[in-house]
Amino acid sequence: MRDLAAGLGYLAKGQKWVGRHGRWWGFGMLPALITLVGYVVALVFLGGWSEELAAWATPFADGWGSPWQGLLRTALAAIVFGGGLLISVITFTAVTLLVGQPFYESLCEKVDETEGGAPTPPDVPLWRELAVSARDSLYVLVRVAGFGVLLFACGFIPVVGQTLVPVAGFLVSGFFLTVELTAVALQRRGVPQRERIRLLRSRLGLAFGFGVPLILGFLVPLVTVLAMPGAVAGATLLARDLVPVEDAEDEPDEQDRQDPAEDAGGAPEVPEYGEQGPVPGNPYATGPEPVRPYGGPNPYSSR
Repeated sequence: MRDLAAGLGYLAKGQKWVGRHGRWWGFGMLPALITLVGYVVALVFLGGWSEELAAWATPFADGWGSPWQGLLRTALAAIVFGGGLLISVITFTAVTLLVGQPFYESLCEKVDETEGGAPTPPDVPLWRELAVSARDSLYVLVRVAGFGVLLFACGFIPVVGQTLVPVAGFLVSGFFLTVELTAVALQRRGVPQRERIRLLRSRLGLAFGFGVPLILGFLVPLVTVLAMPGAVAGATLLARDLVPVEDAEDEPDEQDRQDPAEDAGGAPEVPEYGEQGPVPGNPYATGPEPVRPYGGPNPYSSR
């Protein structure tokens, strides 16, 4: 329960952070707005052509009489549009993160700077970051689709399909949404995707507390756009908990680590008085004067 409350707390802290930094809130909304416009155009196009697609897919029904032909093709058109709508809901976050990779990279960096302990991100070109993000998002979508097929099959089980399956669906969706949103911040910390999933799986309460409320809010399209910057900021704060950046200890500079013999032109360092010992290979050198337990002069001293 503590992790569950902590996940919800990070979500609230992220929204508060963008509320205090209004410029970054508007900056972080741009990718979501671009993606939303693209999806709306695609859905309008799909809705306008769904009946033609249904007629093209059912040539065997050309000779059917009314009302059977209309019922079949209307039902198929509705299924096509509903499927497109479902795919858009599932993929919206992944596509937004992919489109907004440079935006959210800057947003994560700013959150780290304001909170302290900013990591040093890997030095990789932008095209490689986009390729890695696309590959990771595709991997997550494949796993989500696998769980979706399993939950869909379980939905036909009496009682279980109407009670536990919807809850499990929200939990699975919330977990993978957290995986997607923390990807930018954890990628900056050099954590590969499999390790990111393992970290969040070890803190399921944290992932559920952060992702499930977002899934419920993202059912409303405009909420997705408005909440996305705060979600990325909150995911960065959550990633700081999962992988804290330790301050590197002060290390001596190269000049400090340089052998003093090099500064003296190759001459060996002369030890301080009182610590001198025989120089190896010198048969005439004597060690430090021995301590005589009974006192008195040294008969072998030349003085």
